[in-house]
Amino acid sequence: MAHFLTDRRSLLKGGATLLAAAATMSADELLGYAKAWAQTSPWKPEAGAKINLLRWKRFVEAEDVAFMKIVDAFQKANNVTINVSNESYDDIQPKASVAANTGQGLDMVWGLYTLPFLFSNKVTDVSDVADYLGKKCGGWTDSGKAYGMLDGKWIGIPVAATGGLVNYRISAMEKAGHKEFPKDLAGFADLVKGMNKNGTPGGMALGHASGDANGWLHWALWAHGGNLIDKDNKVVINSPETAKALEYVKGLYDNFVPGTASWNDSSNNKAFVAGQLYLTVNGISIYVAAKKDNPEVAKDMNHAHLPAGLDGKTRELHLGFPILIYNFTKFPQTCKAFTAFLLEPEQFNPWIEAAQGYLSHFLKAYDANPIWTADPKNTPYRDVAATAVTPAGVGKLGEAAAAAIADFVVVDMFANYCTGREDVKTAMASAERSAKRIFR
Repeated sequence: MAHFLTDRRSLLKGGATLLAAAATMSADELLGYAKAWAQTSPWKPEAGAKINLLRWKRFVEAEDVAFMKIVDAFQKANNVTINVSNESYDDIQPKASVAANTGQGLDMVWGLYTLPFLFSNKVTDVSDVADYLGKKCGGWTDSGKAYGMLDGKWIGIPVAATGGLVNYRISAMEKAGHKEFPKDLAGFADLVKGMNKNGTPGGMALGHASGDANGWLHWALWAHGGNLIDKDNKVVINSPETAKALEYVKGLYDNFVPGTASWNDSSNNKAFVAGQLYLTVNGISIYVAAKKDNPEVAKDMNHAHLPAGLDGKTRELHLGFPILIYNFTKFPQTCKAFTAFLLEPEQFNPWIEAAQGYLSHFLKAYDANPIWTADPKNTPYRDVAATAVTPAGVGKLGEAAAAAIADFVVVDMFANYCTGREDVKTAMASAERSAKRIFR
């Protein structure tokens, strides 16, 4: 641990040259490091292991390239095979569930949110990996523990999260009468209304967008004191607080660009970079793409956390990415070794630099990575773990809470009211019925 922090301090002092060296570590250097690591690793891969790993499809190309370099070095150093397949956000969970139910096809999944909790009896206990990484990298944040642990055991390793933060155009915000980004709910509503009036509208997904819609709509519910479940996992969605959240979101939705009710996770990215959308909630991938494809937009945009709730606290649902190992894999040691290797400072630092802020960390030592301060527009994404709440909210994360987010219970409630399919009472009653079927 001390050795790592010294390294990071000298890296920060040494500035750009060392950072460039880390980010561009050659394949040979990475392989040399992987071989040395394999010698001292607590996990010894099984001879001739062949692993099938499923991961989500990249939103930032450089991140995927860096990830595959790590895979390549690990394979060669340990004489094993890791077959990586990619699926869109929305296809990960069904494929992972099939493997869990059949006990074949995959060894590991790098998935979304609460995936290990959907079938916690089918995953390997990875407490040894979590302890190893925690000791080495400054400890886990509370949100990291919440995303990884069930009943005192680690059932997945939260590799990173994509922060769901506000992406906005500075000029449009100022023209709508706000010198800086609003920090309260009333100010945020006023901004969205003003931007729409000026013909520079915002828009946030209300369709089945696993990352975007779940993210900001859970925020809206919590910000008004509403919850799907209470601390004992009792369904409490049908409440005056939820009704307030529904009215608030309807006020925003009425000022959005048309079509947000059918948006998926990439709809807002395209519209923003094309200059048709002026405010949304997303990862940093819009900014990364804009720097390349539309520099004028990049220059005029910035990021902010969503406003604090009525109680003055900020709670956000960011897109956590846990990695799980099935308990039916024939190669548990290989899977554990690879998971630990992935988060070692020597590759995790260059990897999150390559992701350009798209991956935020749950291990505290990575706060020191220069990516968060090299460009002040990246800095809000450094603090994602500090504001992150799991989809269970105040409740206990488990199979039921994982099923509720996979079934879009909260998203559908807001969408049904905003689009006029249901009134407030009916929308809450429908969500309550769906939730009670899940939380039995």
